[in-house]
Amino acid sequence: MRVSAEVRGLIKEPYLQVHKENALGMLLRPGSMEFGPRRSALTRTTFNAGEMGLCTPHAEQWIGSADMEHLIVIISDGALAAACDGAGGSVELHPQWKMTDARLSSLLAAVNSERVAGFPSGRLFLDSVEQALAAALINGYAVRHRPVRTYRGGLSPVRLRKVKEFVHAKMEDELSLGELAQSVGLSTAHFAEMFRKSMGETPHQFVLRVRIERAKEMLRSAESRVLDVAIACGFKTQQHFARVFRQLCGATPTEYRGEFPRHVLPRSSEINFHEHNQQV
Repeated sequence: MRVSAEVRGLIKEPYLQVHKENALGMLLRPGSMEFGPRRSALTRTTFNAGEMGLCTPHAEQWIGSADMEHLIVIISDGALAAACDGAGGSVELHPQWKMTDARLSSLLAAVNSERVAGFPSGRLFLDSVEQALAAALINGYAVRHRPVRTYRGGLSPVRLRKVKEFVHAKMEDELSLGELAQSVGLSTAHFAEMFRKSMGETPHQFVLRVRIERAKEMLRSAESRVLDVAIACGFKTQQHFARVFRQLCGATPTEYRGEFPRHVLPRSSEINFHEHNQQV
């Protein structure tokens, strides 16, 4: 999934725009744009903040002057195919030049917040949102109705253990939804749904929780700087680490560490030194 923001304003001449990918746009503030099927048939349409448009491959329209700022999210063919999970064939969506959809707008709002913050949550967050967007688009906007496959039950204990081991082993790395799914031999859509049924949370939420639990251990038992703890637990920045830590723990990492002033374990070299003195 590719994410960008675009501001459109006055132009000298209308132009024909031919889309090559499935793109979902959402207005970030109220605005308007001239567009239509022909150069001589442009109509100015007004949009409220949060209203959207869905552009699909080969769809075309003439574009004139505008006054708008919008978020643009490109949904990959792979995500759409994974949401169908074995239905076969390509997915064709019906273009929508102006639309409202509460589920889609809430997902795009989350993406925009992530963009504004500098994408601190990483690839797994965006992968998860893209998969949710793909499922919603297929269920609501496919040319031929292609229901997203649902699955009963969750992951087996063996698969669940493999996922947990994979996450712990790759704690410092940039994890993706595809890598987690591949670790247990499932498609991304299949894995995401079954994981949530097993754990009661999304893969991204689980990874954050595991990282924070590791961070708490490090903050209780080591003298590492908060920045070093953040990096060791897979966070891109200390600021993002502190924000997630506060959300899950109700305190900043520094405040949490301050609750254990007498529980900081000595380093191994210090233990050896004290043992040597006792023997002497």
